[in-house]
Amino acid sequence: MAEPVDETSLVRAARDGDRAAFGQLYDRYARMIHGVLLARVPFHQVDDLVQDVFMIALRRLPMLREVESFGAWLTVIARNRANDYHRRSIPEDQLAEEACHDALVSPNGGENSQAADVLRAIKNLPDAYRETLILRLVEGMTGPEIAARIGMTHGSVRVNLHRGMQQLREALSLSRSRQRSQ
Repeated sequence: MAEPVDETSLVRAARDGDRAAFGQLYDRYARMIHGVLLARVPFHQVDDLVQDVFMIALRRLPMLREVESFGAWLTVIARNRANDYHRRSIPEDQLAEEACHDALVSPNGGENSQAADVLRAIKNLPDAYRETLILRLVEGMTGPEIAARIGMTHGSVRVNLHRGMQQLREALSLSRSRQRSQ
């Protein structure tokens, strides 16, 4: 039997118990969910939370009424899972985040240090900009792909990317100015 190709067919098949179809949905959406979570939680928690999101989605899939909204529905699950993480997290998570940041920073302050600075700057932006920037810059998704997967209009994504990039440039410029003055 040929596997369904279009997304709504995959969602319907997965809802009917087809694990291979759900696997294909996972392949299509894992990068996006990774980016949504990376925008909200410490990066050492992201991989586990991606798995949690898909496990929750698998259990709740029979309750999904609009199969065309699968991406937006999955995004809501990811955001809620990130909120749950923060409600349950303990203060030591701050220390773990700093340790992971230190692991990214190379001894000579090279590229990894710059990546950590950029990620930290992105994480300090408002939610809408943070999420779209991570999906674009870290996960490599295009604007139309982000819009289609998250359930936003292409125009909204374009505006969020534009404004987010402006704020990111300003934040990085401020950060560099502070570093030079020290």
